[in-house]
Amino acid sequence: MLQPRMLILISIFLITLMFSKADNWSYQCVQEQRCVRVNRDTLNQEDTSFTTFNERIYDSWKICRLVCGTYGPLWPRPTGNTFIGQNLMQFHPNYLRFDFQDIPLVTKDLMVDMTKLFMRNIKHECGVNCTLPSETEVLVRVFITSPDTTLSWDTIESYSLDISTLGTKVSVDISAATVYGARHGLETLSQMVTVQSGPEGSYRNGLVMTGAARVRDTPVYSHRGFMLDTARNFIPLRQIKKILDGMAATKLNVFHWHITDSQSFPIETPRVPMMTQYGAYSSANVYRQDDIRSIVRLARTRGIRVILELDAPAHAGNGWNWGPQHGLGELAICVNEQPWRSYCIQPPCGQLNPINPNLYHILRDIYRDFMDVIAHEETLHMGGDEVFFPCWNSSQDIRDLLRSRGRTLEEGDFLQLWAEFQASALRIWDEESGRAPSSRDPRKPPPPVILWTSHLTLPENIENYLEKERYIIQAWLKADDPTPAQLIEKGYRIIFSTKDAWYLDHGFWGITTYASWRKVYNNRIPTSVNVLGGETCLWSELVDLNTIETLTWPRTAALGERLWSNPDTNANQAEARINRHRERLMTREIRAEAVAPKWCLQNEGECS
Repeated sequence: MLQPRMLILISIFLITLMFSKADNWSYQCVQEQRCVRVNRDTLNQEDTSFTTFNERIYDSWKICRLVCGTYGPLWPRPTGNTFIGQNLMQFHPNYLRFDFQDIPLVTKDLMVDMTKLFMRNIKHECGVNCTLPSETEVLVRVFITSPDTTLSWDTIESYSLDISTLGTKVSVDISAATVYGARHGLETLSQMVTVQSGPEGSYRNGLVMTGAARVRDTPVYSHRGFMLDTARNFIPLRQIKKILDGMAATKLNVFHWHITDSQSFPIETPRVPMMTQYGAYSSANVYRQDDIRSIVRLARTRGIRVILELDAPAHAGNGWNWGPQHGLGELAICVNEQPWRSYCIQPPCGQLNPINPNLYHILRDIYRDFMDVIAHEETLHMGGDEVFFPCWNSSQDIRDLLRSRGRTLEEGDFLQLWAEFQASALRIWDEESGRAPSSRDPRKPPPPVILWTSHLTLPENIENYLEKERYIIQAWLKADDPTPAQLIEKGYRIIFSTKDAWYLDHGFWGITTYASWRKVYNNRIPTSVNVLGGETCLWSELVDLNTIETLTWPRTAALGERLWSNPDTNANQAEARINRHRERLMTREIRAEAVAPKWCLQNEGECS
């Protein structure tokens, strides 16, 4: 049996092997765009030192990727003039300073939080034992012109970034109209930084950054989102925060939180405590108001809006089933009914009862509770998908009411009932959010809410029921469906969630097909004034805290470049950079599924 001393010596030897440069590989930028692995034995010894960065031979793939190609390591790629110089500078994060003298005072606290996140990211990049010394000083000056800190579809997110070097001093200038544009500039700067190992045998790390750069950048689409369903399976706050970190790294700006459904009602509503008492999976599976506020606050420091969705009138079951016990009648019908196929699209069933006046008092209280936790300027996603008319038709009270109106229980009768519910819900939301005609500036148009595509939004129906000024339609249709184009032609604003390309849960149930990052990337949407952008969607029937990250990343990052840059090239041209972005996400402790075998990463362009 080996003695303890011998075991220690063997362990030290193995660790030395793990951290040494004995693999004999360097990387060369080929044709000004591809990083390819080359054997050090074929090079002169001096060509592997730090001083040979400008000779286009690099110690690591990450350093090569930093300067190789027009867009180097950047994700999403910038839309404007972009130059990345070849000279690289060693530096240590302790020698990086910020200058906020030229920003509005009201943006300073937010900017400080954003720079803390920036520093956290580059320290993650440096890794353990980040002690490699350097005399380089880095000064980051931030210039912001607007004091506006609201986030909306009208927020200006453009920025410019300039890096220059004189001796051992690196100057970085980030200019933007808003604090959120400046945040995007910081994210781009963090991507121009990577880890550099110290001399062989030192086991010390440092950082290296681009010594000269110029970036002019602005997004193509104003809505670049990710939708997460936390009602089918409860997702803890820790995983949601990591989602926000990944979104920030990818310059996504909308976290669409599908927080309720017929399975559970996990959001605390203090004015109506019965919602979680009857609807949450357990007292531990509840998002408290302070939890929501913390997510909204964290999202804002990452340039991200949080849009809550209260799905209605369908997808509303557990949580709404306490009315009879409290003398309010049936707030929802068909709740948990069997056989479920007779009452809904997916079990468990549940659909709000639009003829119960008490329902609207409850909705008013829930809207008030929502307003207490979201940004004051934020909108509401009202759901509105998969209303199942046989459920309403199973109610004697609803049938009697429709017949008293002279109706014959045809589809159009239920469409009208649905439209009446929607109009009432919108009126209540307007009153509680201060957006009713009596309380808002009459010179400004009323802000819109969002609905999923449905029978109510079909091109032949929508103008009869929904005002184009008040409703944004989120299209969860196949890529070849003509409906979005028809709605755009009618003047409705559209958010795309192409279900055969941007539904991340597909491929694991039924006849659905998995969409790779390439399919996500290559799915193009129109560029029209009425196209706000798009979202990937992760429905959680088969998703929980253990699988959420790898199902989300890096596929949602592919959406990020599609919506920020809308490149005219396909995924093949983006492969090297998304490989680097996947590594970046992993460094930031965000698990992302593999894009390709590592050989393809080390030999860019050979696997496309």
